[in-house]
Amino acid sequence: MVDTFKHKGMRKQLIEELREKGIRDNRVLEAFDAVPRHFFLDLAFEKQAYSNMAFQIGAGQTISHPYTVAFQTELLELKPKEKVLEIGTGSGFQTSILCEMGVKVFSIERQRELALKSKSIIHQLGYTPKLYYGDGYAGKATFAPFDKILVTCGAPFIPDALLEQLKVGGILVIPIGEGAKQIMTKIVKKSATDFTKQEFGDFSFVPMLARTAK
Repeated sequence: MVDTFKHKGMRKQLIEELREKGIRDNRVLEAFDAVPRHFFLDLAFEKQAYSNMAFQIGAGQTISHPYTVAFQTELLELKPKEKVLEIGTGSGFQTSILCEMGVKVFSIERQRELALKSKSIIHQLGYTPKLYYGDGYAGKATFAPFDKILVTCGAPFIPDALLEQLKVGGILVIPIGEGAKQIMTKIVKKSATDFTKQEFGDFSFVPMLARTAK
């Protein structure tokens, strides 16, 4: 994996585009500068890696638009050393962004092919999240509660397990809806039974599916 001056220049251009689109958290933008997105794509797409596009990454999954990754990350309001559960490791790019921001990441992927591929790239970059092959709907109760939970696929509903595993005061960011579009939703846990919800418009994700796949 090679990260050239050209790649770094393209990242700077992407960061300016993200800033123009409304991303304000400088720590998110700095993470985008530090993580080479082209490492997560096939070589054929290297030149397009820093455009605001989604790409197929195998197993019917995609690497999200950079803006979507940045927007979701910003909504999490991350603080260093927080415990973050990610549902949908995918390519590993979002996972790496979270790691770069200094949080402790637990990430679940249901597609074995992607779980193995992303693990290799993430570790080559020097990040050490806890990676699991499993069912995202179940979360990871063993390590709960989590300060923040991020879902990177379109959920038809909010899984009860994720609400239960969220710390009081914690934030869940999840795209909700079936079909081509989902509504980006931010949920704050006020107490064991009280939650607030904010919606942030339409986004497009692959569906959140139950159980594992080979």
